[in-house]
Amino acid sequence: MSDISAPDPDDWRTYDEFAAGIDAYRLPNASLQGTRLILSLEDGTRLDLDFGADSVTWTATGAISQSEPASDPYDAVPIRRDVTFVNLPLESRERESITVVFSSTTHRALVTRSRIAEQDIPGTPRVHQDFWAGVTDGGEPTGDVPAPSRDLIGKRNVYRYSPHHLYEHVYISSQRYAWQCVEGVQRGHGDMDMSTVWKFADGLYLFCFREFRIAVASVWLHDLGYQLMTTGIFLGLNGEGEAEHSTAGGHIYPLGSVEYPDVQPV
Repeated sequence: MSDISAPDPDDWRTYDEFAAGIDAYRLPNASLQGTRLILSLEDGTRLDLDFGADSVTWTATGAISQSEPASDPYDAVPIRRDVTFVNLPLESRERESITVVFSSTTHRALVTRSRIAEQDIPGTPRVHQDFWAGVTDGGEPTGDVPAPSRDLIGKRNVYRYSPHHLYEHVYISSQRYAWQCVEGVQRGHGDMDMSTVWKFADGLYLFCFREFRIAVASVWLHDLGYQLMTTGIFLGLNGEGEAEHSTAGGHIYPLGSVEYPDVQPV
């Protein structure tokens, strides 16, 4: 009889253990030096970003509220010719990041703020996220306004982030997704966590998850149209209990989809 050991459910890996090297197949970064981006969000918030070679000076009104200019690092990835994914792993604010997706042609934008709560609340993910649609300066917005989407419900994809990271996702509803690690330090582990999906443009979906078992959340932009690639970031607490930011990305391999009969999921 072969000796196949089941994974120990109590041997749960910390965020920094599973995230190490998960950006091996990520799309390349780009500099936004010399770019100034002004975003007007749907709730009246204004976000002003002035990019240098590897840092950005920014202010914000409204919900984000940064009246004095702050300077933070940034990470920018061109997703398509006119669409850029930008993350600010904030140093000026502990345990927080701001992620922006914007189009230079439609002038549409989508902003996600991720924040690690000070205390654990049972039954609630430790990392919280807020979402806003917006527009950029410099032109009249065109096309559909980014909005929550149910398009991924029922889809099943495999994600290859590195030679040592392979994960499967099944999108269950507008609020939940299921995952399992097929290859990597979490191999044999899986869960069902909170998730959010917004459609940014044709084939481009913002996908975010917030885990229950460990303090970590993510922001991804899935390109399910042109190149079957995903670009993302993590924010969470590492094994030492300290806030840590990580980049991620890789290839998407669709496995199929199902349609629920009679009653649609939430």
